Amino acid sequence: MHDIEPHYNWRDRYIASEDKNSPFYGRVNDEFRFTNKVYNYFIHPQWDDFGSSTLYMKLLFADYEEGFAVIELIGEWNDCIDNDVMYLKRKVVDFLIDQGIKKYILICENVLNFHGSDNSYYEEWYEDIIEEGGWICLVNTLDHVIEEMGDTHLQQYVNFGPHFNNFNWRPQKPKIVLQVVEDLMESRQRLLN
Repeated sequence: MHDIEPHYNWRDRYIASEDKNSPFYGRVNDEFRFTNKVYNYFIHPQWDDFGSSTLYMKLLFADYEEGFAVIELIGEWNDCIDNDVMYLKRKVVDFLIDQGIKKYILICENVLNFHGSDNSYYEEWYEDIIEEGGWICLVNTLDHVIEEMGDTHLQQYVNFGPHFNNFNWRPQKPKIVLQVVEDLMESRQRLLN
């Protein structure tokens, strides 16, 4: 796991540690010292800690005019024991909502497991952004993680599932990723109706 780096091709467009509106402003990541772990495996030092002991992230892009953010995650999403969504909501999302971010694309291809609890923080997150036309979408989520999230009934508040998988987002520009995700959500809605 130590060689899985956060996506870096957008660094010419956005760096969270240099963005005064980011919850990671001023953060310095060591390039050589590995300190954070998932399952006793060190992860690359470019991943950002936000309070969880098993889930790490990188704010890849934030556009305050368009009101969207792209976040890449790695590790185990454990709401049951560690209440990871609480840390994500309180330490990152609340900060971004205050800056006008209402659309959240979470890249979940490196989320290895999900252990759900209740969905109250997801409901709160959803209610905080829905009136502004906001949404939360999980992209490229592993099948067993989708199943675990479905068992917790997160689909009431979060868009995820096979419809949002197999999206090759890495070569795209951030606004193209936003457009593709919005198109996928619209096409899914048409299928459900």
